[in-house]
This record gives sequence, structure tokens and C-alpha cells, in this order.
Amino acid sequence: MNYPKISIVTPSYNQAEYLEQTIKSVIDQGYPNLEYIVIDGGSTDGSVEIIKKYSDKITYWVSEKDKGQYDAINKGFTMATGEIMGWINSSDLYYPWTLRFVAEIFESLNEIQWVSGMPTNLSIGNAPQRIVPAKERNIYDVISGDYRWIQQESIFWRRALWEQAGGQLDITVKYAEDFNLWLRFFKYTQLYYVNTILGGFRYHDIRRGGGNTNDHYLAEARELHKKFKSDLPKLLKFRASLLRLFFLNKSFQKKLIRKMNFFPWYRHHHIAYDFQTEKWKVLK
Repeated sequence: MNYPKISIVTPSYNQAEYLEQTIKSVIDQGYPNLEYIVIDGGSTDGSVEIIKKYSDKITYWVSEKDKGQYDAINKGFTMATGEIMGWINSSDLYYPWTLRFVAEIFESLNEIQWVSGMPTNLSIGNAPQRIVPAKERNIYDVISGDYRWIQQESIFWRRALWEQAGGQLDITVKYAEDFNLWLRFFKYTQLYYVNTILGGFRYHDIRRGGGNTNDHYLAEARELHKKFKSDLPKLLKFRASLLRLFFLNKSFQKKLIRKMNFFPWYRHHHIAYDFQTEKWKVLK
């Protein structure tokens, strides 16, 4: 198999309690063409010592003051050269097979520009306490307001799509710039879902107690969604209005409409592993 270069960025600031597990979840996979970049915001809690411990397996790292998480991610991606990209925050993690599966999917299925695994959550350790069936979305679902949420830890994309969508994160968006990036991606191509787990979101004290942060994220996402809709062609917005008319925000109605092929333009895109051919394939 050809191993495309995968660039992963980890932004971090004072997350020493979890940072080592995050780093190990990336480098312990042994993926042969990995470019791993860690951007620390000047931590004072021992994070730098953890990064140094694994510096021989990290392509580049720095610890310096930045303008926040999305600025740190931009710094990392500015240095990145990989064909496939993603970021993993400093308390979350990938699973042992993640990079290999992602490489196989992108290498064998040229039409796919970005992919999502099934969302998972964890609290302690490195095993998921919860696996959630992915809530499938296409651009029409998103336009109609059904956009909560796409799990950032489970998303990977091609460099070509990143560059098409602007090639950087907007650091004026303080909380919901991951969501804003997905909106930009949806303008160019559909999201494909794979029926396996790729990344885990960790609940910890800061996130559990982050009511204000969550409120800010929701408010920002609503404003970004309004702007996203205002920039779209009228045809897309008209089709989304049909979805609302037919109550397609309900999963049962969605499945029924797809099965009847009532709206041929309304599709969700899936990837599954074919055990007969031992290859990933797009489900029709």
C-alpha cells in the first residue's frame, strides 16, 4: 500500500494531565508517513517536559504565546505538508487504527474529500465510554438548521479541500471555528461517513463545567450559520425549504424519502469495509 503523508496538529495549553495520552495516541500508531506537529501556547504546568519526552517522534513543536487555539492550529498547518490533514486537541485521542484506516480510505476512494467517523466520548483512560451512531448530514440538512454537531476529533480531509476553503482558520471566531470550517467544506463537497470509530472527545472538569463556553459556542454557531445561508445559491436554499416542509429533520422521514428516491438530490454518503474484497467502498 502507498502511505500518503498525513499531517496532524495538536494545539495545547496547560493540559499536562491529558497531553501525554493524546501524543501517544498519535505516535504509537506507527504510521510510516506521519507529520506530527504540536503547538503549545506557553504552558507552565509541565506540558513542555511531556512534549520533550516524545520530541524524537514529533516532526515539529514549539512552546510560545499565541492568540488562542485556532491561532495555534493555523501555525501548525502553515508548516504542514501532508496530503491528508486533521487536528486533535490536547485532551482528546485517536484510536490505534485511525491513521491507517484514514489512509486506506483516501488512497482508494479518490472522490472523497473529507470523512467523519462515528462520534465517541471518553472520560478517563483511553477507551471510549460511549459510541454514538453518526447523525448523518448533507448540505441541505445543514441549511435547514440540522447541524448539531459534527465531531471534530473524527474529521479528516484532503489538502486540496483545505486550500479551496481558504487554507486557514478564522481566528476572529473564538469558539466555533471548527463548525465554521465544516460550513466552508460543505460549500464545495459532501461529507462521507465511515462506520467505524476514529477519534474520541474527552469530558473533563473544564469541559463539564464549561456552561458559559458552551453558550458562547452555540451563539457563535448560530451567527455563522446565518452568514453561511445568506451566501448560498437560491436553489440550495429552496431545496432546504422543501426539507423543512416535509419535516425531514426527523430521522424516520429522512430514511423514507431516501428509500423512495422522492428527492434524488437528497443523499447521505457512506463508506463501509467490504470483507469480500478487503477494501473500503462507497455505499450506493
